[in-house]
Amino acid sequence: MRTVTWDSATSIPGVGIRWTNYIHGWQDRWVVLKNNTLSYYKSEDETEYGCRGSICLSKAVITPHDFDECRFDISVNDSVWYLRAQDPDHRQQWIDAIEQHKTESGYGSESSLRRHGSMVSLVSGASGYSATSTSSFKKGHSLREKLAEMETFRDILCRQVDTLQKYFDACADAVSKDELQRDKVVEDDEDDFPTTRSDGDFLHNTNGNKEKLFPHVTPRGINGIDFKGEAITFKATTAGILATLSHCIELMVKREDSWQKRLDKEGPNSLINEEEFFDAVEAALDRQDKIEEQSQSEKVRLHWPTSMPSGDAFSSVGTHRFVQKPYSRSSSMSSIDLVSASDDVHRFSSQVEEMVQNHMTYSLQDVGGDANWQLVVEEGEMKVYRREVEENGIVLDPLKATHAVKGVTGHEVCNYFWNVDVRNDWETTIENFHVVETLADNAIIIYQTHKRVWPASQRDVLYLSAIRKIPALTENDPETWIVCNFSVDHDSAPLNNRCVRAKINIAMICQTLVSPPEGNQEISRDNILCKITYVANVNPGGWAPASVLRAVAKREYPKFLKRFTSYVQEKTAGKPILF
Repeated sequence: MRTVTWDSATSIPGVGIRWTNYIHGWQDRWVVLKNNTLSYYKSEDETEYGCRGSICLSKAVITPHDFDECRFDISVNDSVWYLRAQDPDHRQQWIDAIEQHKTESGYGSESSLRRHGSMVSLVSGASGYSATSTSSFKKGHSLREKLAEMETFRDILCRQVDTLQKYFDACADAVSKDELQRDKVVEDDEDDFPTTRSDGDFLHNTNGNKEKLFPHVTPRGINGIDFKGEAITFKATTAGILATLSHCIELMVKREDSWQKRLDKEGPNSLINEEEFFDAVEAALDRQDKIEEQSQSEKVRLHWPTSMPSGDAFSSVGTHRFVQKPYSRSSSMSSIDLVSASDDVHRFSSQVEEMVQNHMTYSLQDVGGDANWQLVVEEGEMKVYRREVEENGIVLDPLKATHAVKGVTGHEVCNYFWNVDVRNDWETTIENFHVVETLADNAIIIYQTHKRVWPASQRDVLYLSAIRKIPALTENDPETWIVCNFSVDHDSAPLNNRCVRAKINIAMICQTLVSPPEGNQEISRDNILCKITYVANVNPGGWAPASVLRAVAKREYPKFLKRFTSYVQEKTAGKPILF
């Protein structure tokens, strides 16, 4: 952008004041309106070094400012010059002069320069500026815009070449005429001015008055050409062409890489071998982790408040935005009653009940001594087991993780895991999600897409998520909460070609253990421990090397569990305990 203030609107060219930047402020500049182009120079004395910037007026839009009576703007697409005159009268004179000059130059004619809305700054090599300093060289522009700039540069270059060619032709004609005149004068001198040397030879007096006989001939038509300035701007234009061409090549390489990635997509016939596939996936996951770390650091630095469920959100009739109007029940009813009361109010109730019963029967069994289960990760209280299962070449390994977290209850852990209001606070693999349908106060259907990890295809999943409190059978049994997520079908979220639909059956089972406090003290978070059992049965769909899927699962599941439990501890610290 250029900001110029003229102190006189009657002169074309004229002295102007240009706002350069916040360091140097306003600076005097020499402004010229000529050949349907508005240009500015550092000063009148330095016009020979070439203009600092210019803008073609053929497609320019001239807009008087609404509030500043001395200002008017000239815009060509994304290029804008902010201009000021000395007073409103001078502003109007400038606007009239520019409009008249624009009309007389022949808008749309062959003689007019096609600039495609680009602002080209042809800067001298002697100055500290660069031809790539204008807005037309921003890296964000598309290939189409850069090609338009190339055409602009071509037009400018052709005009400059024509100007220089005229200069050289005029010089050649002048030299030719000078030689003819010299030959004629010499012939006349041979006839009219012979002299005799002392040795008797004749000497022609051809240099008697050289200045008169051979005056310095200046070819017509070149006096108005600034050869030095044209040469400098020629260099600047070629530099601009090279810079734009380099950017075009860069864009084309990026597009080629993009298409190559599409070609090398996930599949049994993928051109990428397993080792390369794993390296690419690992690198992509590392990048995502780095981005997430930076995001979390920024949140901590700015102390951004993270959305948190209200007290009611921990009950089955919470007030978050995805829950329909709660059922009319007595306010004295407990959370257990409310959960149980809503179990049979939707069409998937029988499936939810079956899933919950299966998880409570099989998922809590100890697999430490089972030969079919492998202990793949052990970090402190956390253990992750895997049982290798493949079906038609697709890895379907069930995973089971156990963990013990101090200072939180099973109710709190399950609510943070189930509540969609806070999901983006701890879940880093999701690109977007939305609630497709609210079935009941404690059951919703969610559609979510996960971030793509190249070269694997992007995955999406449609599942029912239900939260349930399991009543204790005896006084010695711990309080148990469960969140059960399993895949379902829904007309509002059909399959699409963009993603591979994954199938899931996941359960988060949390049991709260309380150690009695000393004396008559109240129970604090130091007295509670949450025993977590997390089971995941995932059919990723599509195709990916088994070794890659197992390596990714071994890496990501423990990281998820640590991140999520740390998040719950952080959000519940200092708050009343929710049993």
